[in-house]
Amino acid sequence: MTSTDKIYSRLAGTGSALPPLRLTNADLVARLAERGVESSDDWIVERTGIRARHFVAPGVNSSDLATGAARHAMEAAGVGPQDIDLVIVATSTPDMVFPSTACIVQRKLGITHGAPAFDVQAVCSGFIYAMTIADAMVRAGTARHALVIGAEVFSRILDFDDRGTCVLFGDGAGAVVLSASPTPGILATDIHADGSHVDILCVPGTVSGGQILGDPLLKMDGQAVFKLAVGVLEDTARASLAKAGRVAADIDWLIPHQANIRIMQSTARKLKLPMDKVIVTVDSHGNTSAASIPLALDVGVRSGKIQRGQTLMLEGVGGGFTWGSVLLDY
Repeated sequence: MTSTDKIYSRLAGTGSALPPLRLTNADLVARLAERGVESSDDWIVERTGIRARHFVAPGVNSSDLATGAARHAMEAAGVGPQDIDLVIVATSTPDMVFPSTACIVQRKLGITHGAPAFDVQAVCSGFIYAMTIADAMVRAGTARHALVIGAEVFSRILDFDDRGTCVLFGDGAGAVVLSASPTPGILATDIHADGSHVDILCVPGTVSGGQILGDPLLKMDGQAVFKLAVGVLEDTARASLAKAGRVAADIDWLIPHQANIRIMQSTARKLKLPMDKVIVTVDSHGNTSAASIPLALDVGVRSGKIQRGQTLMLEGVGGGFTWGSVLLDY
């Protein structure tokens, strides 16, 4: 590319990482029973579509999962640490207060030439936000190969006395490499937030003077989240389509945030897309927050479902309340 060429960002490689420990609904129900909390496989599947999830072992952090996913994505893209000139990690479960998990991942990957690295906090929409930022930086010419990661260890912030939330979430990481290209890859992005809904999904705790202030465990108003999600997911998908001059029928694969199968079915129905055009991993991963979209994307690519030349719609909603979408030609 010359200095006069227009620069776009294209998806060059994908990767993911899951902890070895896989808990089926039966496994989790047995653990909850020991605490006097009642649940069942049927109850979980009927309401969420989740059948299993992965939890990290003690001592394993978001940066460990992120590093594994990043290595797979870099290998798929054919790039090494010396080629990466931007690292963004979307996470709500960072390794520590600071520095950023992105800087920790940067060190673990051996990216030593001063590339910028930072975290994005938009909960389950975090990967969409991070992709939007990376796309803008690639288009601006400030990065040629951007590593964008979603990584979470939500098992650390779950209240296992609350059956309405503890059965929903899992741990994992997904990553992509976005590379500069003369041909369009990412066609449009659309991100939003409405802070008036901060209370419906939050972890209302913080650290002060070496003590935890507030409650460090996840709280969610499931009905309120569901109601908001089904509306904004359709809206943001149509907004990205309009920006790109495309229509819903152009979508080969819908890759939504893997929170709840009923939300995903509702979104597909509103876009008039059959469920066989939706990548579904919520059954085997649960809700992995910022990791769920890149995890599902990597599963779709490595299974052979997603092929080069196809059009993908990525979209998610999360605490904040945040939401957004990315439309791209793969």
